[in-house]
Amino acid sequence: MPLFGKPKYTIVKIAKKREMPGGLWTKCEGCGEIIYNKQLETSLRVCPKCNYHFTLGARERIALLLDEGTFKEHDKLLTSMDPLKFSGPKTYKDKIKKDQELTGLIEAVVTGKGKIENQDLIIAVTDSRFIMGSMGSVLGEKITRAFERATEMELPIIIISGSGGGARMYEGMFSLMQMAKTSAAAARHHKAGHLFVSVLTNPTMAGVMASFASLGDIIIAEPKALVGFTGPRVIEQTIRQKLPDGFQSSEFLLKHGLIDMIVHRKELKVSLSALLDYLT
Repeated sequence: MPLFGKPKYTIVKIAKKREMPGGLWTKCEGCGEIIYNKQLETSLRVCPKCNYHFTLGARERIALLLDEGTFKEHDKLLTSMDPLKFSGPKTYKDKIKKDQELTGLIEAVVTGKGKIENQDLIIAVTDSRFIMGSMGSVLGEKITRAFERATEMELPIIIISGSGGGARMYEGMFSLMQMAKTSAAAARHHKAGHLFVSVLTNPTMAGVMASFASLGDIIIAEPKALVGFTGPRVIEQTIRQKLPDGFQSSEFLLKHGLIDMIVHRKELKVSLSALLDYLT
């Protein structure tokens, strides 16, 4: 019979599934939606479904807010030393070098002078991709110099904070003293009668939030940003109590009076321009 004359095994050729090129899609951390990257860039890296605001780098922020071609960077070459000769699984110098290569930045903050709708200002933007935007001696020095330039030039200053790292443990007390240093510079700017607008993004925590980021004459936050000192899980474990829903979100803080406004990323430049126009 033909049935018994067939070979024991039949070889079936299965065509390889066409592989999808990488880097085309991003999963939203807020709702899990899969977003086409070109659509995400068009929406300024805001999820079109749940309004989750993805992280932006310092230079992306500056390009988004300032008039094209007006930004002049200050103190670009300042870089951190290693005062404690910190060593561990990875040395401080190795960590700095890695994050410099990853971000294209020399430090976790970019400062300079520019214009918003033709209005002069000083701007500083911290970048959470660089050692979590934590405050070391160079970040503190650059923020302080930005305040001092704004005071001397009689200009408003805008600082956009994105820092989940607080004080930089690699520098010990040198890092902690930056809280007082930047706060004193903010106080002198305020005493001189000039405007300071603080913009809080996700996340703004610890030493940054406990110093200059909370001292703005106007404090703005992006929607659903995590803002506070210690993270909610640590607080719950410490006090052994369940925290309120939305605790440390920008919406929670607006309700309780810690911040003045929540502004969508698409409307931030227009809102800042209106504040500058009205308050200066």
